[in-house]
Amino acid sequence: MSSRPTHVTAGPYAPPTPVRELTVVSADGARLHAEVHGPKDAPPVVLAHGWSCSTAFWAAQIRDLAVDHRVIAYDQRGHGRSPANPVCSPRALADDLEAVLDQTLAPGERAVLAGHSMGAMTMLAAAARPRFREHTAAVLLCSTGSSRLVAEARIVPLRAGRARTWITARILGVRAPLGPVTPVARRILKYATMGAGSAPYMVDACARIVHACPPGARYAWSQVLARLDLDDGVRELTVPTAVIAGTADRLTPPVHARAVVAALPHCVGLTELPGLGHMTPVEAPELVTGRIRDLVTTYLDDPAHPTDDTKSVKDAKGTKGAKGAKDGEGRADMANTADVADVAGVADTGRAGTPGTGTGAVDGADVHAKEGA
Repeated sequence: MSSRPTHVTAGPYAPPTPVRELTVVSADGARLHAEVHGPKDAPPVVLAHGWSCSTAFWAAQIRDLAVDHRVIAYDQRGHGRSPANPVCSPRALADDLEAVLDQTLAPGERAVLAGHSMGAMTMLAAAARPRFREHTAAVLLCSTGSSRLVAEARIVPLRAGRARTWITARILGVRAPLGPVTPVARRILKYATMGAGSAPYMVDACARIVHACPPGARYAWSQVLARLDLDDGVRELTVPTAVIAGTADRLTPPVHARAVVAALPHCVGLTELPGLGHMTPVEAPELVTGRIRDLVTTYLDDPAHPTDDTKSVKDAKGTKGAKGAKDGEGRADMANTADVADVAGVADTGRAGTPGTGTGAVDGADVHAKEGA
């Protein structure tokens, strides 16, 4: 395997040392680096990172959750310490996730899964698979979409149309290495992937991770994402699912989150974060961690919330915020008071630019959370 990718070595985004490391073998023989953090008998959480990132992207969540959860994180094929593989496709993503679940969880054991960007798309790709459903209690989708990713991206300041799509595809599909992390590189990455209020230490952490991605893997997966259509996968994701999006996300704008929420059979909330960009687990670490904890408490720790497919679909029809509720309470513009409390509690700990302040990009008075289904 390759050496450990470049990342920050101090502060809240320095990756913690795992309790155990292992190599997971996928269906086609691809080898994936995986790591386990926290007590072995604690409730399991599985984290899947996005395009051009690595397990280091989840450092803040791992550090917090591993105190009382068993946290499993893995490098997508070609990323981090997982070797490159010529097979790059949504099916490969689903195969890899299934392999991680099978080789890190006991038979029938369920976990809460959280995915960011391509990691969330991985869960959509696997949604209909029996082994995925066997091992999944609930899902958190962060900063993601299911189709039309290039057409909807807003990194190019032009009106939507053929020209913007063409230019965006060539920017995202660049083959050249990104080079060292310089001040200019940080500014470019911040513009493309993060909110304007993101603190410098957040930008630096993300830049080091993204620049460490091998250019071949970055290019290969950019081509997959350009053609991606997982709309059917959204409709197959029948487990309780929460969605988080930044309103300033240029890579996967909120239009994607709202479309996903509208199609999910069992949505348990959409949280939109004003001013935040694409890197929500880094930009709002405590909020993302809090949502994962909520899902564990509700769907793993509470036996009153069974998560089999039949129960999930039944609950989706009769629960406030579920798709198809007769009184319309599931609309995306309804405020989720639980989410508002969560965000306010995080933001009140401090303002942007101070390590460990939660959102790091917005003040508590400006934060607004929404629920939809």
